[in-house]
Amino acid sequence: MRKVLVLNTTYEPLNVCTVRRAVVLLLKDKAEVLEQSGGALHSERGAHEIPLVIRLNSYVHIPRRAASARISRRAVFARDRHRCQYCGSARHLTVDHVVPRSKGGADTWDNLVTSCAPCNRKKGDRPLHLAGLRLMRPPRPPGPAAFVLLHVDQVHESWRPYLSFAS
Repeated sequence: MRKVLVLNTTYEPLNVCTVRRAVVLLLKDKAEVLEQSGGALHSERGAHEIPLVIRLNSYVHIPRRAASARISRRAVFARDRHRCQYCGSARHLTVDHVVPRSKGGADTWDNLVTSCAPCNRKKGDRPLHLAGLRLMRPPRPPGPAAFVLLHVDQVHESWRPYLSFAS
């Protein structure tokens, strides 16, 4: 089933929903279409364009504290775009603590990164400088786009302008 990107009134990515749910939001005038697929859904009373990106008409407040607390393996991978933060590999991925737990490192967004198994073994429980590794970019809490990416296997080309990959 196809997915539709749902944006807040501020164009901030909120969610991914099914085409059916998106059409219901459109029919109830709770959203507007920003990008269409070119296809149509046909019903007894007419045809409706299949949306790819919709924007809600009323603002939805999302508490950021609750979103930032959801640390999971999948969320760390999505934030780091499924790439090892030491070498850039996309194979045999694991989660690594920048400051090892044995040295007091916590399970926080600022201390967790995606790592391939060889880099993780090379680093072990040592600090980065002793292991001879450098991070490609410093870890930080993910933006809203990372949580949207958790729900899809592939990002449609029309979504890219609305998803901020700078985070």
